[in-house]
Amino acid sequence: MAALQADFDAAVANSKKLAQRPDNTTLLKIYGLYKQATTGDVTEKKPGFGDMIGRAKWDAWNGFKGTSGEDAKRQYVELIKSLS
Repeated sequence: MAALQADFDAAVANSKKLAQRPDNTTLLKIYGLYKQATTGDVTEKKPGFGDMIGRAKWDAWNGFKGTSGEDAKRQYVELIKSLS
C-alpha cells in the first residue's frame, strides 16, 4: 500500500509536468480518477445546466463510482505513465 501511495504521489507530481497538454476527455479522466482515489464516490449534487465545466467534472468523477481508492490510484498511475 505504501508503494502504491508513493507511485500515486509521484504520478500526481508528474501530471503537472507533462510534455503536452492532454485533450479534454483525458483531462476529465485524470480528474475523475484523482477525485475517486482521494475522496471516494461523489456525494455532491450534480451542478446545474449553467455550470458546464462543473457538470463535466461531476460526470467524469461519477463515472468511477464504486471503484476502490486503490484501484483508482493504480489506474491514475498507469494513465499518467502512458502520457509521459
